[in-house]
Parts: sequence; C-alpha cells; structure tokens
Amino acid sequence: MRVIIQPSYRTKEARRHWALTLERPVPFRRQWYAEVLSPAERAELDAEHPDGQAHFWGATAQHDRKMDTLDAGDFVLLTGQKHARGIGTVGCFLRNDELARRLWVPDPARCLWRNVYTFRTFCPVTIPYERVWALPGFTTGDNFMGLRFLNKEKSVTIVAGLGITELLAGESGRTENVRGPAV
Repeated sequence: MRVIIQPSYRTKEARRHWALTLERPVPFRRQWYAEVLSPAERAELDAEHPDGQAHFWGATAQHDRKMDTLDAGDFVLLTGQKHARGIGTVGCFLRNDELARRLWVPDPARCLWRNVYTFRTFCPVTIPYERVWALPGFTTGDNFMGLRFLNKEKSVTIVAGLGITELLAGESGRTENVRGPAV
C-alpha cells in the first residue's frame, strides 16, 4: 500500500475535470465510453465496478513511468488550493488516450491525459495542508506540486495521521469496500 499525492484542483481546467469525473461517477458502459474500451479493459472495469459506474482520475503521458507502478488498493490524496480535496482507493488502471479524451475533453494545445484510473472508494474532503505538514516527515510550506508516490514510511504516516482508512470506510458505509492492504 502506498499513498500517491496528486495535484488536482489548482487550475480552472483541473476543477472542470474534477466536476466531470469526481463529483459524480461516470457511467462507463454508455456507448460514448464503452466503444473506446478494449474487451480486457471492459472486463476489468466491470469486475471492479459491477454497477457500471466509477469515479475517474488520471495523469498525463509525462508520468507514464510512475503510473506503471500504480497498484489497485493504493491510496490517492488529491490536492489543490492548499487543501487535500479528495481521498480515494485505486481500483483499475488503464492507459487509454481516447478514453481520457472522452472523459475530460482536454485542450488540444495542452498535454493529453492518457493514464486513467478509477477509485474503488472516493471521499471528498477539505483537509488543510497544515494537517499534513504537522505529520512526521513532512515539510511546512510544501505545496505538493507534481505527482508523488510516497515511500512506505510516509504512506503509513499519512494514512494513520489523516485517518484515511476510516474516512473511506465511512464514505462507503462498509469497511469491506476499502480493499487496500491493511496498514
């Protein structure tokens, strides 16, 4: 289990993406999305999200190497405007340029999101950076710029210090929906 910290709310475009795929789940079986999924991708999404809906987020091609190490069950802390804005547990990971275009309709002049992942559970939060900075191993004034995969020690610290497992269990209503490895 790891924690990934990912900026996701600072820019107007990021907030628009947030509204499209995090404020409400995406019905990925709709033709608009389903027609660009491979059979293996459809099967993976259906197995992870049997109701046909999921919250999605992603990363640009410049992060391919990091994203190749993303695992189901990893926790993601989505940040922006000096707060953690959302916490989720990774479900599926897909590298699908066309799905990303359909989810977020990116500005063609900007980097394309192509690394797409879903959340098993997702919880909007408003946690000031000061709470994270107060945890051992974190630095006051760090604005969490750029995609970060935390090491095991920092991951354990942030999960325990912010009560991530409890927040997600409360959001899902059932602890068994938070299927990440125990800390």
